[in-house]
Amino acid sequence: QVQLVESGGGLVQAGGSLRLLCEASGSISRLGVMGWYRQAPGKQRELVASATGSGATDYADSVIDRFTISRDISKNTVYLQMNNLKPEDTAVYYCNVQQWGVNYWGKGTLVTVSS
Repeated sequence: QVQLVESGGGLVQAGGSLRLLCEASGSISRLGVMGWYRQAPGKQRELVASATGSGATDYADSVIDRFTISRDISKNTVYLQMNNLKPEDTAVYYCNVQQWGVNYWGKGTLVTVSS
């Protein structure tokens, strides 16, 4: 089993920044893609950004040029730098990691952006 713990969420005004962190622990042998998803009230969970072990990244169109995903392989950690936040970014943000075809999820961290 792999455990994921997110941190860094909170309340911020529109235009502000936050940095999310997700640390993986447990039975780690070779982590695959690590990513961030979010779920706003009444909406489906959606991919925000993902990063492979080789450094390839992918972003939702709505966050391009505002969010940056990065990972520290040595620390089994993935980060999400969020700049120029907008009220529509308000959601619970979940960390996700894949290992040997199994998906693991964190419990989520709440990001609230006030207008």
